[in-house]
Amino acid sequence: MALETQEEVLGKTYDARLMRRLLGYLRPYRRSVFWAIVCLVAGSGTSVVQPYLTGEAIDHYMQNKDLTGLNGIAALYALTLILVFVFGFFQMWLINIMGQKIMYDLRMQIVRHLQKMDVAFFDKNPVGRLMTRVTSDVDALNELFTSGVISVFEDVCKLTGIMVFLFILNYKLALIVFSILPLLILATLIFKIKVRNSFRKVRTALARINAFLQENITGTAVVQIFGQKKKQYLRFACINKEHLDANLQSVFYHALFIPLLQFISALAIALIVWYGGIQELSGALTIGTLVAFIQYSERFFRPISDLSEKYTILQSAMASSERIFKLLDTSPAILSPEKPVAYAANKGGIEFRNVHFYYNPGEPVLHDVSFKVEPGEKVAVVGATGAGKSTMISLLSRFYDVQEGEILVDGINITGYDLQGLRGSIGVVLQDVFLFSGPVSGNIRLGNPEITDARIEQAAETVHAAHFIRRLDRRYATEIGERGSSLSVGQKQLLAFARALAYDPKILVLDEATSSIDTETELLIRDALEKLLKGRTSIIIAHRLSTIQNADRIIVLHRGRIKETGTHQELLRLKGIYWKLYQLQYQE
Repeated sequence: MALETQEEVLGKTYDARLMRRLLGYLRPYRRSVFWAIVCLVAGSGTSVVQPYLTGEAIDHYMQNKDLTGLNGIAALYALTLILVFVFGFFQMWLINIMGQKIMYDLRMQIVRHLQKMDVAFFDKNPVGRLMTRVTSDVDALNELFTSGVISVFEDVCKLTGIMVFLFILNYKLALIVFSILPLLILATLIFKIKVRNSFRKVRTALARINAFLQENITGTAVVQIFGQKKKQYLRFACINKEHLDANLQSVFYHALFIPLLQFISALAIALIVWYGGIQELSGALTIGTLVAFIQYSERFFRPISDLSEKYTILQSAMASSERIFKLLDTSPAILSPEKPVAYAANKGGIEFRNVHFYYNPGEPVLHDVSFKVEPGEKVAVVGATGAGKSTMISLLSRFYDVQEGEILVDGINITGYDLQGLRGSIGVVLQDVFLFSGPVSGNIRLGNPEITDARIEQAAETVHAAHFIRRLDRRYATEIGERGSSLSVGQKQLLAFARALAYDPKILVLDEATSSIDTETELLIRDALEKLLKGRTSIIIAHRLSTIQNADRIIVLHRGRIKETGTHQELLRLKGIYWKLYQLQYQE
């Protein structure tokens, strides 16, 4: 199932399988969990004693006017307060440190997995929703670990302790308190159903907001050029309104449920005061016991109220974990073989052998494509838009796998190579150059420690990128902004040439690489291209036929099929598709 549909799906409120998997992230931090539980049990046990001490102080010391004994009880009560504070501090400190480390581990795991995924996966899954997995969904799991799992255990410990003390003090009054429980359970069940539905709407709306913002912020220039600001604003207003309405619905149910719990708690206390008062008047119950019972009753309903809030956290965590694990369980369609060929592209020979490919079933893009590129040969591929030119490059880089036929590099099927080795032997310069925020040198080196500063400068000089780099404030250390926003389109492409040259690949692919370079710049880099292409197997995809006239061979693609092959002059003499393309570009 594609991730875009998962926002509409909400699994079980509690899934034991998912919970076991989530608890697996606690294993590296077993020691922290152990000491957090120790502090939790000690703190809960200490706090439960406090009402009992109050009752003892009233019955045994205040009524008997025993100041010494009262001072002793007061000191003991003060000690319990200190202990509760100390245990609570260490419990919260340990849990939150553990939660932050688990978030770090989980985010690293998700990003590492995303880096392994094939390009087809990203074609089907919007970036905004993938970002939601790494951000909002991981935050929901952090809340489960810090405020959910161990805190629920704390509430259970307190409830257990309180119930024990209630029965010890007076079992009849305890039964009166428990007589309210059916009403409490009914209210909780109704709340659970209503919150579950509103929570699904909140998560769905949030995912839509993320996807919309990512798409529109990236495409801001298009929105402004075509005057779509108002329309896109209104679209966002609708999506944002859905998110607001869903949250307001959730707020309504919480606003209704919390006072309802307080009403039930007050009802229980009223019954205790009424029945306990009758018992006290008859001498069957002391004032101290009655006061202690009231305090215990108040504390009894507080963990139950907390548990209702933990339900929301649990619901959020289950939904988030289901989506995260769906992502982590999605295996990449393209993997390196278990025993890959040791070296990729020693010479750089390429062969497409009866290749058939389609992105969507029933919509073929390439039909029975076969051709061979000898090591060091320069082959150009031309054709109308949608002919399948860029698809061939994606297949060569193994971004996708062919449905029929095979692609060979140096006589070996590319599926036999290690992916990193194969792609490392292919240099690609695209029409739409992607640059990362960071220094100019970092965008040429791309994290490869083997590429020295001297090699970067030499590559920039060769492709004439050094001319504009020297005019930058800090030259090669200049920060160029997200996607190279501070550079012109032509400057970005010159950096892409420098990057390809610095990596020194055996196979070089130019995919419309000079389409955004002006005529003057194109003249400057023609000799650089000759140096770049020399000794490399090259595939050049171009609309500008002037850039490929000196190619060793030109392949003409038409509707996914190879229609013509030959040199520039040979194809002109044929007066076929290539000749028509040439006439269209150079007619007076």
